[in-house]
Amino acid sequence: MISDSTFRPAWWLPGAHLQTLYPSLFRKRTVPTLTRERLELADGDFVDIDWTTGNGGMTVLLLHGLEGSLESHYTGGLLCALERSGYTAGLMYFRGCSGEPNRLPRSYHSGDTGDIETVVRHIKKCRPEKPLAAIGVSLGGNVLLKWLGEQGHDADLTTAIAISVPFDLHEAALKLGKGASQIYQRHLLKRLRNSVTLKATRHKPPFPVERLDELDSFHKFDNAVTAPLHGFRDVGDYYARSSSKQFLRQIEIPTLLLQAIDDPFLPADALPGPAELGPAVTLELARHGGHVGFVTGGNPLKPRYWLEERVLQQLESYRH
Repeated sequence: MISDSTFRPAWWLPGAHLQTLYPSLFRKRTVPTLTRERLELADGDFVDIDWTTGNGGMTVLLLHGLEGSLESHYTGGLLCALERSGYTAGLMYFRGCSGEPNRLPRSYHSGDTGDIETVVRHIKKCRPEKPLAAIGVSLGGNVLLKWLGEQGHDADLTTAIAISVPFDLHEAALKLGKGASQIYQRHLLKRLRNSVTLKATRHKPPFPVERLDELDSFHKFDNAVTAPLHGFRDVGDYYARSSSKQFLRQIEIPTLLLQAIDDPFLPADALPGPAELGPAVTLELARHGGHVGFVTGGNPLKPRYWLEERVLQQLESYRH
């Protein structure tokens, strides 16, 4: 099902880019008190989870976006909102994103669902009596939706929310290589190159470190680094197998997709249509909102971050 969002952008933040950039550049970072848990993985690597304090009735797992962390504007905001509302929330870091390089040559990617499966099993073992929900943002949303589709009725979640998802990775890469969207591509590629360089002292990357600056698009970077590191034939194989759009019809738990039509990371014609959504999936579309933006409010001195309000509203329906 596709429905219209109630979101209306702040009058002082018109347009996709202002909506996207404002919270990233100007939102004050607030982070609740957190406790870190490290899960040792079967392949010798590890995944870190930062947990809020308290012992709420529902556990909520948050998956961040590409090169995300607690420094991302949305992670602290969501964790604080969840804690205030009585949820136990955990931020799962993808490999190498928790402030310490991961141990193996491989890293993480947009279709890597093995680690979320491990984390969900661990949480359910530790908290078997508590319902579990998951929220995925951007790349984290793509990973979450792909995993939900792969699992079908075996997905051990009560509900899921995915925000600003690059449903079609090929189309997203093309979009990020054009016009003003290139500013996001440059920023993210710089962080990815830095991550590769940092690990190069321990693991030789598939592409020479001294030539990483040549990889000036997601298509080039994913073809030279991401695909070979993670067993894909090439970038086309990686994008084709990892895009979440093809898995949406197989999702069987209640899932809400929060998306803006003007998202500068994905062209509007790459959004899933009604025939591509399973009965359990609702795509809530806002005309405006940018990429993980959704800033509203009439006073520029008191912005409201609508995503947090909408997430809490959705979770409340499944709390008990």
